[in-house]
Amino acid sequence: MDSVLALLICFLFIAAFPTHSRADLPGTWELLVADAGIASMHTAVTRFNTVVLLDRTNIGPSRKLLPKGHCRFDRNDALLKRDCYAHSVHFDLKTNQLRPLKILTDTWCSSGQFLPDGTLLQTGGDLDGFKKIRKFDPCEVNGSCDWEELNDVELAEGRWYATNQILPDGSVIVVGGRGSNTVEFYPRKRNDPVSFPFLAETEDTQMDNLYPYVHLLPNGHLFVFANTKAVMYDFTGNKIVREYPPLEGGPRNYPSAGSSVMLALEGDYSSAEVVVCGGAQYGAFLQRSTDTPAHGSCGRIMAMSPDPVWQMEDMPFGRIMGDMVMLPSGEVIIINGAMSGTQGFELASNPCLNPVLYRPDQPTGLRFMVLNPGTVPRMYHATANLLPDGRILLAGSNPHVLYRFDAEFPTELRIEAFSPEYLAPDKANIRPEIVEVPETVRFGGKFDVVVTVPLPVVGIVEVNLGNAPFATHSFSQGQRLVKLAVTSAIPDGDGRYRIGVTAPPSGMVAPPGYYMAFAVNQGVPSVARWIHVS
Repeated sequence: MDSVLALLICFLFIAAFPTHSRADLPGTWELLVADAGIASMHTAVTRFNTVVLLDRTNIGPSRKLLPKGHCRFDRNDALLKRDCYAHSVHFDLKTNQLRPLKILTDTWCSSGQFLPDGTLLQTGGDLDGFKKIRKFDPCEVNGSCDWEELNDVELAEGRWYATNQILPDGSVIVVGGRGSNTVEFYPRKRNDPVSFPFLAETEDTQMDNLYPYVHLLPNGHLFVFANTKAVMYDFTGNKIVREYPPLEGGPRNYPSAGSSVMLALEGDYSSAEVVVCGGAQYGAFLQRSTDTPAHGSCGRIMAMSPDPVWQMEDMPFGRIMGDMVMLPSGEVIIINGAMSGTQGFELASNPCLNPVLYRPDQPTGLRFMVLNPGTVPRMYHATANLLPDGRILLAGSNPHVLYRFDAEFPTELRIEAFSPEYLAPDKANIRPEIVEVPETVRFGGKFDVVVTVPLPVVGIVEVNLGNAPFATHSFSQGQRLVKLAVTSAIPDGDGRYRIGVTAPPSGMVAPPGYYMAFAVNQGVPSVARWIHVS
């Protein structure tokens, strides 16, 4: 009788949720690099259309050698005192070529953020990287830029599993870390580190307050989420402005991490919505359970509303370690991760191969669309980043202490790209191309963007700014999309259209720095042009 009942339930499930072939689902996959030499734990896109991929340094041999004469010497390294292997690479998106980079101190579970001048700031890590500050000043693809370890300044407190966020004045706040219930700033302030008791209050026996989700709100305060709780934090006065209701469904941060985004800022920038999705069940990490089902609930909240509440909905799949990537259109891709287990070495199973599109403008219950599945499991220590051409770059996945290629889920050295449906061939005739855009704009300034489109433009062509976040551990630190105020596209001869655009009003809406400027026509984005906002 039990078997008959099980078959009936299975039949009803299939009838309600019919299966689709890969060809039926939107999106396409491509393999860019078969062997990058390293498994990227941290990934960031630069304004030169290159990508910096970074792993930990004390992992033993990678599969990418440093140039001759550039070996790293570390008498405290348990595996390689003389290390001639690269643990970071510089990736050219145009040619798919890789150049080895030299990193000296341990970057395991560190944090990062781009500075206003386009330099990548990289902070903390384990062992000799605990208080370290590093910089990467990007260069053209044929340049020789490399990591610089700062010796004249260090973190006020060691940071492992911390989160970085650029602020309206261009400085960076570093929030939390294992055993660090404080914040500090770069450049360093006189009273650093600053006590932030909220982090201690959200710590549990699993330490589910690590890699807190930090979003800069357009009122200049921070939305900080850890474990199941969130606050609005005035970092200038070091005070909690607001406590939000707890988010049901269990812990959401490392090691139980789902992911989070702040949805596109638009209109008069007087509101902001934050979404938190997925996570592991409490106890899976402590019990080292690889088969405990992840949860698939999402909470969405109006962070600046006078009476904010979480609006709940469910993803099509339970997902732990998924990456949420803001698309130029304002939609969100949820990609990577597993459907069982938790974060940590050897602690997840049942990879979630289907990306999901989250459409925030649709009503609850209709926001999720299942996309074409990939074939490469990307779980612990995988990354996802938006590229200037609108694709999503996928790298990494190393659920092991060291590189292992003989396991069920081997260390992943392949680099892939996923193309959302807006890049499908049948949308090419409405895809705009930016032919004129200024290289720099000032807050509140007016400027023109000129585009061409194969078919005549009907409706508004958006101009949206997406920054380049620092992606690690299922969260893109500093990720942001700002929809600018625009005029209607006016024909300008020879198939061109001129759009009047107003720059962001302040650093609270768009912190100073380099942004990918996308023209978006009927949800289809152009290839971005980099502009500097200050």
